[in-house]
Amino acid sequence: MKIRERINSEFMAIEEKENLTILIAIESGSRAWGFASPDSDYDVRFIYVRNREHYLRLDKRRDVCEWCLDETLDINGWDFDKTLRLLHSSNPTLFEWLSSPIVYRKHPAFDSLIQDASIYFLSKSGLYHYLHMAEGNYREYLKGDMVKLKKYFYVLRPILACRHILARGTPPPMLFRELIEAQLEPSLIPEVEELLRMKEQSSELDVAPKRQRLNDYIEQSLTQIRAEADKLPGTKKQPWEPLNELFLRALKVTGQM
Repeated sequence: MKIRERINSEFMAIEEKENLTILIAIESGSRAWGFASPDSDYDVRFIYVRNREHYLRLDKRRDVCEWCLDETLDINGWDFDKTLRLLHSSNPTLFEWLSSPIVYRKHPAFDSLIQDASIYFLSKSGLYHYLHMAEGNYREYLKGDMVKLKKYFYVLRPILACRHILARGTPPPMLFRELIEAQLEPSLIPEVEELLRMKEQSSELDVAPKRQRLNDYIEQSLTQIRAEADKLPGTKKQPWEPLNELFLRALKVTGQM
């Protein structure tokens, strides 16, 4: 069975067993970022809605659905009510899901439900999210003489995402190559392109000598971005009422009302 056929088969099983409607299902990991290895798994994420009775219970149920985790597939999802709460708080992971270039399934009404999502994006919280990600991965994985190839991308991508936010004030694109073209210093592009070619042909666990030029760029970038983030003013959150209306509309258009 081809991978997309298996994924779609899993979706049908999820909807039947869990009594839910999938609004959108996407790829969220290295395959969607554009730097997968031959043995990368599939990080499938979905957003779903249940029936009205589920949300009116006094004994609240879980708002996540953890469905499958094996060597090939990692499938789990968020309830739409959780999704809207995370949207209100400008959750960066959610914005990545919404911009994924790999979409496995989408309900016909989903785009209309989520068309104004970008107005909930808060630049400062987005900056700190990606900055902490870059700092943590750099400190943990790129200080030795030999490093895992993939970890350079887990540091460079959030750094370039920060640069995108500082330049445009919008959620960063998910594709790494788009970030490279728009935000990376031109002199470093050939070296990063070489790393991409190596990553596409190597195992997830392969290591290589540290790239000092890239490490220098990373350290300079982390210092600069933190200084810029600390100076950035906070932004007032948007009101809840439009999201409450969206939630009720989702129940109606999916027949769950």
